[in-house]
Amino acid sequence: MSPWYSWLRPTRRAFLCAVGAAVLVLSPMAHAQQTKADRQLSFDVKEGRNLNSFLRAGPVAAHLLLRSGRDPRILVAFPAGNSGVGLWFARSSQPVTWTLVKQPQPQVTKDEKGRPLYGIVAEASVTGADLIVKQTVLSNIRVLRDYEAGLSVPPEVATAPPTQGSTVTWARDRLDGAAGYRLNLEVTHGEWRDGTIKAGSDGRITMRIVASSGETPLTALSHALLLNDRARPDCAAQNALAFLSYQEKFLAGSWRFNTYFGRDTLMSLELLMPALTPTAVEAGLQSVLARLSAQGEVAHEEDIGEFAILNHLRTDGSRSDAPMFNHNMIDDDFMLAPVARAWLLGDERGRARAVAFLARRTAVGGARERAAGAALVANLRFTIQSAAAFAQKPGLERLIALKKGFKAGQWRDSDDGLGGGLYPYDVNAVLVPAALQAANRLYASGLLDPYLSGEDRRLFGRAEEMASVWRMKAPTFFEVSKASEAARGAVNAYAAKLGIPAESAVKSIDHAPVRFHAIALNADGTAVPIVHSDEAFEFLFGRPDPAELDEAISAIMRPFPAGLLTQAGVVVANPVFASPELQARFTNHAYHGTVIWSWHQAMLAEGLARQLERRDLPKALSRKMRDAQQQLWRVIDAGAAMRNSELWSWTYAAGQFRVAPFGAHGSDVDESNAAQLWSTVYLAIPRPGEPVVFQKVRCRSQ
Repeated sequence: MSPWYSWLRPTRRAFLCAVGAAVLVLSPMAHAQQTKADRQLSFDVKEGRNLNSFLRAGPVAAHLLLRSGRDPRILVAFPAGNSGVGLWFARSSQPVTWTLVKQPQPQVTKDEKGRPLYGIVAEASVTGADLIVKQTVLSNIRVLRDYEAGLSVPPEVATAPPTQGSTVTWARDRLDGAAGYRLNLEVTHGEWRDGTIKAGSDGRITMRIVASSGETPLTALSHALLLNDRARPDCAAQNALAFLSYQEKFLAGSWRFNTYFGRDTLMSLELLMPALTPTAVEAGLQSVLARLSAQGEVAHEEDIGEFAILNHLRTDGSRSDAPMFNHNMIDDDFMLAPVARAWLLGDERGRARAVAFLARRTAVGGARERAAGAALVANLRFTIQSAAAFAQKPGLERLIALKKGFKAGQWRDSDDGLGGGLYPYDVNAVLVPAALQAANRLYASGLLDPYLSGEDRRLFGRAEEMASVWRMKAPTFFEVSKASEAARGAVNAYAAKLGIPAESAVKSIDHAPVRFHAIALNADGTAVPIVHSDEAFEFLFGRPDPAELDEAISAIMRPFPAGLLTQAGVVVANPVFASPELQARFTNHAYHGTVIWSWHQAMLAEGLARQLERRDLPKALSRKMRDAQQQLWRVIDAGAAMRNSELWSWTYAAGQFRVAPFGAHGSDVDESNAAQLWSTVYLAIPRPGEPVVFQKVRCRSQ
C-alpha cells in the first residue's frame, strides 16, 4: 500500500522524508549560528498611513508604529508578554506626516527598583500640525487594541505623566507589582506645553522616543533554526516570519495579535512546513498542544501578562498573571489532526523522532503537564466524539455549530463574517472529515498506542467510516443554485450598486445554473448565500471528485462581482446573491467583506498545486485548473507589496481594480497588521515551474 502522502506534491513528500532523520539536540554550530543571526533583525514596512519599524536584538523585540493622517499616534508593541505602550493624539485639523530620523535601537535599562526594562530608542519627526495628547495607554496589547477599537481604558491601568521641561515620561508598574512599562518623549525640536507638542517655526516637530517593557523576553528562533533551503529567497517575508517566530510560540501578527493564536499557528505550519526546520515545526506544534483544554480543544488566543491579571481581577479577585485561554473557536479544533498527521507520519527513519516528540512533557502557565501524545489523543478524542452524532444519522442539527452565544467561531471571526450563520461551511464540509481521516491514519500508525485507552481504540477505529459519511453528506446541506438568467440579473444590479463594470462577470455565466456552497447555514437550515474563498480548504485538505472541483474553481475564479477574482486579488466574500442587508455588511471596508486576505490566496495556490498532482482528472479540467493557477499568480504578483500584510482592500478607477491598504480609509473598520504569520507562507509555496531548493540568501537585516 502506498503511504498516506503519496498523492501530495513531490516536493512536500521529499521534504517529509528528508527531515525524518534529523535530531532534536542542537549542535554547537547551530548555537553559534543562532547567536550570530540574532544580533539584530531590523526592517521597515510602509503600509498606507502606517510607518512600521521592526527590531529584534538580543533580549529586545519591538515594533514601532507611527500613524500619519488626521488621527496620529505612536505605538510600540513588544512580543514579551504581548505588551505595549501607545500615545494617541487628538484629531488634527490637517493631515500630519511622520518620518523616522533615526532607526530604533535596542536599549536595556532598569526601573527605580533595579529591575530590567527591555526597549528601544528612536528619533522621529512629524510635520503638518501641532500634536495634542489625547490618551496614553501602557499595558497589554489587548488593552491597546480594545482602546483603538473604541472601548474605554480600564481605570486600573490609567497613568498620569509627570512633566519636566521638554521631556515627558509615562511609567508604571504592572498591576501585580512586577516591572511594568515606560514611555518617554523628549521634544528636541518644537516645544512641550500643557499636553500639546508645539511645532517649531518651520512647522516641524522632532522627538526622541524611548519605550520599554519589563515583561520576560521570548527566545527567538534564528534564521538558522527557522528556515531550510526550501525557503524562497524573499527577504521581506523571511524578516516578517523571523520577527514573529520564537521557541515558545509563533506570534499571529504585529502589532495587534502579538502572541499565540491556535488557528494561525496551525494553518501557518501546514503551509510553511516544507520550508521550516524540524525545530521550528515542533516548536509550533508543541505550543498548540501545551495550550489545549483538558478535553482537547485548541486554544484560540491566550490572555497573558497584564491582560491576564485584569481578567483574574474580574473573575476571582486575584492579581494572578496565570495565562487564561480562549477556546471559543471551533475550526482550530479540527485543524490540529491533519497538521499533526502531516508532520508525524513520515517514513521509518522519521518514526523515532515522532515517538520522541509525542513523549515530551508539555504545559503552559502552571497547568498540569502531560505528554504531547496524550494531549494529541485528547484532541482527537474530542473531534471524533463531536462528529459522532452526524456520522450516525446525518441531519442539520447534528452539524457542528458555533458555540452558544457567539457570532463567530472560525477564521471569519468578526461579527458579520458568516452573515449571521450558525453552521460554517469550512468546518463541516472540509475540516471535520479531514480531522477524522487524519485521526484514523494516526491511530493506524501505532504512534498513539502508549496514550490510548481501550475505549479510545473502539472510538478511533470508527474514524475512517465517520469521515466518509461527513465527506459525502455534509457538503450537500450547503449547496446553492441560481438560475443563469437570475444570476446575470443579480450581477448587473450589484455591479451598478458598486459602480464597477459587469460585462466580463456576466459573460462568465453560461446558460447552466450558477452553483456554489453557502458560506454558512442559518439555524433553520437556510443558506447564507455568500460566494466565498473557503472552497480552497477542500483543495488543501481534500480530494474532491472532478465535478465538485470544477464547480468550486468556477465559483472562485469568475470575475468579480460574479465570482471572487479581481485585478487586486481574490476577495474572500462576495454577497452578489445575498439580500441588500447582507450586501451592506459585506463591503470592501469590512474585515471579512469583499477584501483580499493574503493567506487565503496562498492556500488557494497550494491547494491548486496539490490537486494538479492528481492523475485521475479529465484533461479539460486539468487545463482549466492550470489556467486558474496562472490567473491566481498574476493577482498574487499584483499585491506583492502587501503580501506579508494581513489583508488589503481595493479601489476601482480608470478601468482597473487597484490595491488599497486596509485601514487607510476612514470607513475601514480596523487596520491590517504589517507583519502577519500566515501571510509569510509564500516562502514555502513555489510558483509553477520554480525550483524547490534555493541558494540561501543573507538578508540585509539579519
